[in-house]
Amino acid sequence: MENYSFTILPMSQRVSLTPGEVYVGKITVVNPADATENFAYKASILPYSIMDGNYTADLSTQSNRSMITDWIKITEPVGTVAPNESKEIEFTITVPENAPAGGQYAAIAVASNDIMSSNEGVAVQNVFEMASIIYASVAGETVHDGEVVQNNIPGFSTITPITLTASITNRGNIHEDATFLIKVSDAFTGREILPTEDDDGIYNEIIMPESTKEVARDISNLPSIGILKVSQTIYYNGDVSIMEKNVIICPIWFMLLVLITLASIVVAIVAIIKKHKKKQDFNL
Repeated sequence: MENYSFTILPMSQRVSLTPGEVYVGKITVVNPADATENFAYKASILPYSIMDGNYTADLSTQSNRSMITDWIKITEPVGTVAPNESKEIEFTITVPENAPAGGQYAAIAVASNDIMSSNEGVAVQNVFEMASIIYASVAGETVHDGEVVQNNIPGFSTITPITLTASITNRGNIHEDATFLIKVSDAFTGREILPTEDDDGIYNEIIMPESTKEVARDISNLPSIGILKVSQTIYYNGDVSIMEKNVIICPIWFMLLVLITLASIVVAIVAIIKKHKKKQDFNL
């Protein structure tokens, strides 16, 4: 069975829509250079929503925020792409005059469309699927309401990387951006650990309407032992949440070494005291 490793670009896109308009967009399907055969694809439109605070994708449940799936038409839903080539797939969004204001969400899914025969002569479809997420904003009365519920940095860790967390709620009717700025430095020397040339310490999260997102970010390339000064600043919905904390990184082996050392010192002190007492008793 062919092992497909195609790519679709972009993986997500944002569009601004006006009721009554027709919007034309596209995605690109790429068949890599190491492919040995043409890639036969089939494109379809799926509703997009999230199932929990970890934002597990739901590509099957229709809601009032995925009505856009009925507005999108793909110009060429089936086709082929030769090895080391790409193909643009055009789609149109026909926005109804009575389209509700706020966010609308869908996924343009692209799957392999090869039909293969098994030994029993039964047709089998070899399916490998990827999706490009559409984040649409429909003009009209939008509600921006939400805040950072939690901004947390651990004070102690026995391992690296350390994990910074946040909980962000959106009670509005449109998706919002939360921008994170993370800085890490050595608490004693002031040496800057983050940002670096390869990582500016800035990243964004999309917060879907009527949801709370649990965000976790691992900070790696840290010393295995020491005290770090860590800050996490979150810009969201016009507000700023700042958390700063000194984080002690102390591996278990070091704690055991300290305990063994302390125990040895205590044993030595007790032995000295006993020896001194015996000496006093002898002198008496």
